[in-house]
Amino acid sequence: MRRKASLILLAFAVFFAALSPLLRWYAFPHLAKVPANQYQNMVLEAKNATLLDYTTMKSRTVPEVTIVQTLRGNVEAAKKIEKSAGRDVVVWDGLSYVQGPDGKMVSRIPERYIFDAHSQEPVHATGETVDGDPVRRDGIEFKWPFLTEKRDYEYFDAQARVTAPIHYKGTQDFRGLKVYYFEQTIPWTRVPFPRTMPVQGITPESVAKTGTTRWYTTVRRFWVEPLTGAPVYGEEIHKEELRGGTLLGGRDKVTAFAGDVKMREDYIRSTVALVKHNRLLILLLTSYLPWGFLFLGVCLLSLSLYLEARGRRPDDPAPTEETAPEPVTA
Repeated sequence: MRRKASLILLAFAVFFAALSPLLRWYAFPHLAKVPANQYQNMVLEAKNATLLDYTTMKSRTVPEVTIVQTLRGNVEAAKKIEKSAGRDVVVWDGLSYVQGPDGKMVSRIPERYIFDAHSQEPVHATGETVDGDPVRRDGIEFKWPFLTEKRDYEYFDAQARVTAPIHYKGTQDFRGLKVYYFEQTIPWTRVPFPRTMPVQGITPESVAKTGTTRWYTTVRRFWVEPLTGAPVYGEEIHKEELRGGTLLGGRDKVTAFAGDVKMREDYIRSTVALVKHNRLLILLLTSYLPWGFLFLGVCLLSLSLYLEARGRRPDDPAPTEETAPEPVTA
């Protein structure tokens, strides 16, 4: 009976020991992915920012500029691309909507971002655009890969339509989470005017005829939770200028926008809570369950060997019954 029990325990020990690396190195890469139907929005603010009044073409300081960023998963588009790509794909239809303190639109830039659901690498397909212009991304955008490393990454800048390194600057603590801090600087670059202008009747084509050009620079900062690859906080020191042309009335340049753009406090709290929840799921697949199964396998193996050793020991001799001595007669 002991030998049979030890064999059963040995079988379970082998099973859990084999399941440990299988879960970490095979199941996790296949199970961890960004859902195709994900929807999220983020509100950022720039306090005491500089903003151009297009009616007077003069810059003024305003108490607040609000940027609403929306990412909506397009499931139908993802399914069509997956057929030709042969892998799990996510399509995000994004919108960056900027409004002034009076609630009026400053700019509105739509975007379509197509990427691998597991690795977050860009997938090049028809429809990859920024503000209606076809683009080809060569780096990540919005999200880092699962199990983010302490190294530089290539990050796509939607304003300049270029990919540039975003540098790892160190590990920090952000509201109870260990995060990696990344920073990217985009130098002054000439960028196109948005297709949707804040003043009715003004179009990028009409502005181009005046000879006025639009320039942009930013310092982009992200605090990324490494297990999920999700930014828990971000900010930009953002500047835009209009330069040259007859539109400026003889001036060389005028500030179109300048401000320190930061996430709003309520969105910081909700983002941190969501990342903590998702972080636990990643830990289950990469640490808790693999190490737990390995420990369980070792325990079962030890118990199996113990029972086997007990079963091989010779039995103690059975006690013999004492017999009374026969009576002796004369």
